[in-house]
Amino acid sequence: MADRFFPNEMPDFVEEAAEDEAASERGKDSLTKLLHLPYKSLSVKLKKSALDVKKMVVRETWGRSSKRVHDYTLYTGALGTAYLLFKAYQVAENDNDLKLCSEIVEACDSASRDSGRVTFICGRAGVCALGAVLAKYAGDERLLDRYLIQFREIKLPSDLPNELLYGRAGFLYACSFLNKHIGKDTIPSTKTRPVVDEMIKVGRRLSSKGKCPLMYEWHGKKYWGAAHGLTGIMQVLMDMELKPDEVEDVKGTLRYMIRNRYPSGNYPSSEGSESDRLVQWCHGASGVALTLVKAAEAFGDKEFLQAAVDAGEVVWNRGLLKRIGLCHGISGNTYVFLSLYRLTGNVEYLYRAKAFSCFLLDRAQKLISEGKMHGGDRPYSLFEGIGGMAYLFLDMTEPSESRFPGYEL
Repeated sequence: MADRFFPNEMPDFVEEAAEDEAASERGKDSLTKLLHLPYKSLSVKLKKSALDVKKMVVRETWGRSSKRVHDYTLYTGALGTAYLLFKAYQVAENDNDLKLCSEIVEACDSASRDSGRVTFICGRAGVCALGAVLAKYAGDERLLDRYLIQFREIKLPSDLPNELLYGRAGFLYACSFLNKHIGKDTIPSTKTRPVVDEMIKVGRRLSSKGKCPLMYEWHGKKYWGAAHGLTGIMQVLMDMELKPDEVEDVKGTLRYMIRNRYPSGNYPSSEGSESDRLVQWCHGASGVALTLVKAAEAFGDKEFLQAAVDAGEVVWNRGLLKRIGLCHGISGNTYVFLSLYRLTGNVEYLYRAKAFSCFLLDRAQKLISEGKMHGGDRPYSLFEGIGGMAYLFLDMTEPSESRFPGYEL
């Protein structure tokens, strides 16, 4: 199991020192010195690194492709590069980032039209939703209307699964994204309610009056995680207008998961799995922690808060993965601490986010070059590669506003 992660040898908490004191501590390695830096100084370093990595990502994913889109998705493709550029624009306010972002989304629009995929992270809904938001930022009403019309024309196949990456939950997330960034009821409940009805119906049917109120399958397995299972579906349903009995089903499903977690505090990747190995966003405690934070916010339930805190402990102890990305790497795991910090205001969680980010800043590139860390099958992408690390570093500059891309709103 330990071969999946580096031992976390960082202190549980480090008091910040003045920048000159942190830099002059003799006998301390570079990571320890970073941990002692005042947050403001560290965020400057993280921002600089992020903007440097962003240039590299753009060069490798857009420049070298001769501006042709082969993979349009947010997950591993050009839309992920656009999303990173949009984040860079929000942080650094460089108009060139917004312009290039819009250019890439336009290319993704052409590439995604006949894809048949309808979600935010891996489908056309993500292209149209981001395109509409960019048009709003640019003040282009005509383009905004065009992307919204295209979004509303998206048809959901009757055999669509329910999970986040390829299914109904992923489409509903795109609807919520638009409603947040464009305006309430941009996508009205008349569009989303039938999708929610179908998801609730399927979830109740598959639960077969079992102990868990809602259950779902993807490729024949009852997954629990954020990417393909219960966790991601509950995350999205909490953004919908639910009936009282549906709210109780969501709560009951999360309580079922809490009751049936491993003795270690980690969560199974699928129903009945006894393999306590994965601590990452897509499977295991990391994704579940983000959803439990949302549940604690939505329902004011101390049980969900405590379970989120418990999951955070698992991520601190086992989440320094030998991978870099958002989906199954350190970058994604760092968002657990940012989410807990936003919920509780406890500076110890901000320190933990800082610690994981400092580990990446100080060691990731070296560990990847030495073959001790996996840089991702698509090494410049948002969800697998250094694109996700750059996005995290930009989010670290304003931690109270941080959100896991394509998951937290």
